[in-house]
Amino acid sequence: MATLLPVVLAGGAGTRLWPLSRTLFPKQFLPLAGEHSMLQETLLRLSDVKVSPPTVICNEEHRFIVAEQLRGIDLLGRILLEPVGRNTAPALTLAALVHQQEDPLLLVLAADHVIKDQEAFTEAVEAAIPLAEEGNLVTFGVVPDSPHTGYGYIRRGDARGQGFAVSEFVEKPDTARAEAYLKSGEYFWNSGMFLFRASRFLKELGRHRPAILDACRQATQELSQDLDFIRVASEPFEACPDDSIDYAVMEHTEDAVMVPLDAGWNDVGAWSAIWDVRPHDEQGNSLRGDVLTHDCENCLIQGQDRLVAAVGIEDLVVVDTQDVVLVAHRDRAQEVKHLVEELKARERQEVVCHRKVFRPWGNYDSIDHGQRYQVKHITVKPGAKLSVQMHHHRAEHWVVVRGTAKVTNGERTFLVTENESTYIPVGVVHALENPGKVPLELIEVQSGAYLGEDDIVRFEDNYGRT
Repeated sequence: MATLLPVVLAGGAGTRLWPLSRTLFPKQFLPLAGEHSMLQETLLRLSDVKVSPPTVICNEEHRFIVAEQLRGIDLLGRILLEPVGRNTAPALTLAALVHQQEDPLLLVLAADHVIKDQEAFTEAVEAAIPLAEEGNLVTFGVVPDSPHTGYGYIRRGDARGQGFAVSEFVEKPDTARAEAYLKSGEYFWNSGMFLFRASRFLKELGRHRPAILDACRQATQELSQDLDFIRVASEPFEACPDDSIDYAVMEHTEDAVMVPLDAGWNDVGAWSAIWDVRPHDEQGNSLRGDVLTHDCENCLIQGQDRLVAAVGIEDLVVVDTQDVVLVAHRDRAQEVKHLVEELKARERQEVVCHRKVFRPWGNYDSIDHGQRYQVKHITVKPGAKLSVQMHHHRAEHWVVVRGTAKVTNGERTFLVTENESTYIPVGVVHALENPGKVPLELIEVQSGAYLGEDDIVRFEDNYGRT
């Protein structure tokens, strides 16, 4: 049997799940439906399928999150970086070209789907393998259980092995049409998951969208490896057309085949879908965090660092984060995207990042700020080191509250332990390292005329950042 290579597309933004999902930490990296993140759940779902180490495709700015989450489940794999987002067809083309020498079967998965029945998922993949080995381009059609108007549909044709030829792909229907699709039994939800040989995909892409193939070929002519990451050339990829796998190839090829998937699939595209996939109490509420309710029904309430209390509400979504509280009717949860658009127009940081920001060395939590000052709680992992850097506009005062810090402050390098501090003047080259075995925690007080994160001049960095 040919090598089966999982290719996980992890470049989405997940704007409908704001405020938990944000630009710098979108939904695929969050534990929304279980104890693991959605990316981790996607990879763990392959445990019963014989596959080679996966390739995860993500944005440059998410690379350290992906690497950390792979290590968190003891999984080795390639991390292929997109210089910019260009939709799913160019992303997959990069993976197919990187692996074209071994020409594996590519099992293309989204990083942000929920599949409750792992056994049924495994059976569907195994049913699709012979069809893909015959040269077909296989898509997985979800057996619908409702007349959903938020999904595209696939109409089945004649039987092909354990699947069906694809008769047509259909755009998202209105309610009446969706009800007719469900009643007919001929239509399936379009899952956005695929299985085909790399060379077959590239051949069909060259036939139907040669501009995408040409741009990606140019981008992969000079690959570079950096730590866990594979980089492609930015300029040719930025010139690549933006298109999905469906529009670029699947709707045009004569060899599209569908394998039914009845495995409790959900693309969790909105908070209402999160309510669908999470457990409920006797009143139909899905509660997570420190939540207290009285006489509430069919609500999704999620807390984070404080008690969330609710009385006498129905069918609402309440999501509390460190810097935002969202309240929405469950039936209108899709409209959260309009809030995100407005926040972007106002250039508000709440749409970009959480108060707690993750870095390859650990994280920081911006606990207070005002005119000319900012206070952060910084946590550095054992053995990790921040870049050797300098700031033009701010000074920093570090107070260690846990662990031991190895500090470079100008010409001096020394240890700072609990209840000790050091002061970094403006313009002084400095570095922070955790040489110990426990997490290092410190309070950083910044002061100055400009406190933006872009006021960093890096001279040396263990993580390849410029």
